[in-house]
Amino acid sequence: MKKIKPHFIKYGAIAFLSAIALILLFFLSVYFGAWGALPKKAELSDFKYQRASEVYTADSVLIGKFYLFDRQPITFEDFPQHLLEALVAIEDQRFYNHSGIDYTSLMRVAVKTVLMQDQSSGGGSTLTQQLAKNLYPRRDRKKTNIAVNKVKEMIIAARLEDLYSKEEILTHYLNTVSFGDNVFGVESASLKFFNKRTIELTVEEAAVLVGMLKATYGYNPRVFPENSLSRRNLVLQSMYSNEFISESQKDSLTEIPLTLDYKEYDHNSGLAPYFREEVRKQMLKWAKAQKEEGNDYNIYTSGLKIYTTLNYKMQAIAEDVMKGHMQSLQKSFEKSYGNNAPWKTDKNLLEKLAKKTPAFQKLKKNGLAEKAIMDSLARKKKMTFVDWDGEKSVEASVLDSIQHYMKFLNTGSLAIDAKTGAVQTWIGGVDFEHFKYDHVAQSKRQVGSTFKPIVYTAALEIGIEPCTYFSAQEVEYKNLKGWSPSNSGEKDEAYLNYSMEEALSNSVNTVAVKVLEKTGIENVIVQAKNMGIFSELPRQPSLALGTGEIYLNELAGAYASYVNGGKAVYPYLIQEIRNQKDSILEHFEPKRARKRAFSEENRQIMIEMMKSTINSGTASRIRSSYKLNNAIAGKTGTTQNNKDAWFVALTPKLVHVTWVGLDNHEIGFRSTSLGQGANAALPLFALWMQKLNKDPEFDEITKAQFKRPSFSVLDKLNCEPVKRDGFFKRLFKNPNKKKEFRTRNSKA
Repeated sequence: MKKIKPHFIKYGAIAFLSAIALILLFFLSVYFGAWGALPKKAELSDFKYQRASEVYTADSVLIGKFYLFDRQPITFEDFPQHLLEALVAIEDQRFYNHSGIDYTSLMRVAVKTVLMQDQSSGGGSTLTQQLAKNLYPRRDRKKTNIAVNKVKEMIIAARLEDLYSKEEILTHYLNTVSFGDNVFGVESASLKFFNKRTIELTVEEAAVLVGMLKATYGYNPRVFPENSLSRRNLVLQSMYSNEFISESQKDSLTEIPLTLDYKEYDHNSGLAPYFREEVRKQMLKWAKAQKEEGNDYNIYTSGLKIYTTLNYKMQAIAEDVMKGHMQSLQKSFEKSYGNNAPWKTDKNLLEKLAKKTPAFQKLKKNGLAEKAIMDSLARKKKMTFVDWDGEKSVEASVLDSIQHYMKFLNTGSLAIDAKTGAVQTWIGGVDFEHFKYDHVAQSKRQVGSTFKPIVYTAALEIGIEPCTYFSAQEVEYKNLKGWSPSNSGEKDEAYLNYSMEEALSNSVNTVAVKVLEKTGIENVIVQAKNMGIFSELPRQPSLALGTGEIYLNELAGAYASYVNGGKAVYPYLIQEIRNQKDSILEHFEPKRARKRAFSEENRQIMIEMMKSTINSGTASRIRSSYKLNNAIAGKTGTTQNNKDAWFVALTPKLVHVTWVGLDNHEIGFRSTSLGQGANAALPLFALWMQKLNKDPEFDEITKAQFKRPSFSVLDKLNCEPVKRDGFFKRLFKNPNKKKEFRTRNSKA
């Protein structure tokens, strides 16, 4: 055997020591910041990560989040033991024995992965090093910087081990680790994939989430269920190998199929998206006001807990009912027009709408002529169209898209607590993702006959008795360009005289205008303001027919005065705001009008009148078709050319308002039978109430009764509903001739 020559030993030793020196020099260069500053212990001892703010219903169901990064940190006590065991078993078996760096694993990596090129041997990063990477993500992922990043993470890991206990390191790790899809932390992941809190995770569910950490996309259980199942079972095997579970447990858990309860906390989807968007807007205002007072809260990063007034089950039922009714109504609407639909034949309307689009405005700004712009908008490309049957990929142009969406019926509905104004349900439209406009808080529409109760209330307040009779004969207003409100009732209506109760319950237009004329427009407008209507109202006799444009939530608050002792309420959405430590930052009290808008006697009279609307008037299908026996008062409404359908329902506990129509004001329902409030809007309440009736949880609401009216109220309403003109009056009256009249109230 040849002896190794001394100079080879010498050079070998020099090379080895030089390598050691270079490694040490490299390490020191990283340590002292030559490759970028490292966080000091002071910074590591007080690091903060962004937390999502959570939105809850009144019954404490999480329905949404506001975040830049979807993260909800929890405490160590909120981690089930089997989650921690699964994590340690698969990611860092010697976690409790090392001080941030696992030298045994490093040697394995050096020999197997580097020298032997065995990529299956695994990595050498400890959980503490992974935490360091979570807190200070690698900005440069080039291969030449891998060594620098690894050394940085080792140094940070050592500092973290000096500062924190093993429990605290696990807590920080599980609260910061990414699960893909902008989800950070195990609590957010647990809610997303299993719709439950981390503490509620089963062993196999915990294994699924821990298994994702190796490759958040490749092992995503929603995208790649087979990969996820295989990885889950590998985690369970590791738990068995590390004696965290028995062999029988491992075998039985491995047999359990992969089952998800996936819940996307996406801004566009989930329960009550329009409501959540309004909450977001109000929270931004709140945060701005807080900042002016020196409190720096950010709704996307401060981890606030926002408790709203919404009733989870009521809202879920309302959305389910809305989808069913609106889908059916849409089919009937399109069928009624057939091939003569304005979205198919009215080129002027199409051009008008096209000119309002951002695409048109952008091309116009670039100097293109209108014809060239329209030609450009007519070019077809791949698009996704959405309807009630779902999404479909089509070859279409911008003009095709306008035609497709201009025909869609939309809706807005709101249910509030009649005493406080607390919002119970809120539906701003048919589909938040594609129709962002909120018809509860943003849309002002003509309210039609739902304004008539305010007119009649004003009449009662100035002393007009409820048994005063008004002729139904049509009148022509000479100083209003011959404007002549009409009815769609009986042919001999000109001979009929209605009591106020009968006229209101059957929504007789001619009588409503005459009641307004006798009451005075200014008195009606004052009455409306006293009831919480803040929108500007037209000073015209047509106000009696609801030509004023009012917000839906504004109308709901006004109607609440009929149930709330004559005082209007102001619908509100947020009950309480808490910080991440669950301390109350602000509690919101209901806002009510300070003064009564009308007397108690007149309140009772109006309730009785609106009961008649339900029992025998325009909303009688509540009883006949939907078989609802609840205590309900209300009013239907339909605007000119059937463009807006309304229904307001009053119960002893709730006010429910519904609107149905098109965003495009130029198009209405083709027929009154289809587009009237009783057909288009009323079912959204009736079907909802039917479902509430079947659930004992809502008995306090559904079985509540109005208080019996006083004897004086019953006496004042005790009259014939309709009186027919006498023989001689009918003999000399021409029913086809309109009575001419000059209004004294109009400011035209």
